[in-house]
Amino acid sequence: MIGIGICLLAALCTSCRQELIEYGQGDLRISIEKGIDCWKNFGTHYFLERREIGIFNIGGAGSITADGVEYRLGYKDCLYITKGTKEVIFSSDSEEAPAKFYMVSAPAHTSYETKLITLKDAAKRPLGDANTSNKRVINQFIHPDVLKTCQLSMGMTELDPGSNWNTMPSHTHERRMEIYTYFELPEGQVVFHMCGEPTQTRHIVMHNEDAVISPSWSIHSGVGTSNYTFIWAMGGENMEFDDMDNIATTDLR
Repeated sequence: MIGIGICLLAALCTSCRQELIEYGQGDLRISIEKGIDCWKNFGTHYFLERREIGIFNIGGAGSITADGVEYRLGYKDCLYITKGTKEVIFSSDSEEAPAKFYMVSAPAHTSYETKLITLKDAAKRPLGDANTSNKRVINQFIHPDVLKTCQLSMGMTELDPGSNWNTMPSHTHERRMEIYTYFELPEGQVVFHMCGEPTQTRHIVMHNEDAVISPSWSIHSGVGTSNYTFIWAMGGENMEFDDMDNIATTDLR
């Protein structure tokens, strides 16, 4: 038996595919195409024929083999795999502490370089302040300052202990959509994820390893009952990280 937990979100606007997969029960190697009819779902002969993908490991040690080249991923490491890669195989080092590979893919028009980005290699961007409960570090992994991609950007934001607000003041970005995946939430704690149009906001209660998609017109902020970490992923025509429409906190409704 192969133990697989899958969280799948599909966005028609950019055809982004997102999965959270845990390996480690019996068979420690599995193909990215297991359970996927590529022709029926994408009209391609293999999954990455016309797509690029970013993969984070949020579990135990593991590896990803892309067209015969093995990449070792520790906790919070990331692998970008370019368009045209025919075979992708995941494996865990241990059944007791399996790897958890979280991935987001998007359509791609050309091929770049498949690259491993470790947590220490990511571009660091400290933001916020303890006085406003949002002191955090934005780790930019799949980002123009780190490597070149077609449209996919991914990173990870870590909140300091005592801070629980993310992405405040809020913003939207009409030229791309975004996905948040929350993790490192202690047992019994949650994040209240804010979404919707700035004048008609709603919230979704997020648990550990839950994911939420934000269309381009929606804000995407959150407040937790403790500090936490989240992975953000964006797809769209504009890859400028600071291309956003900021919204004054007092204008939110």
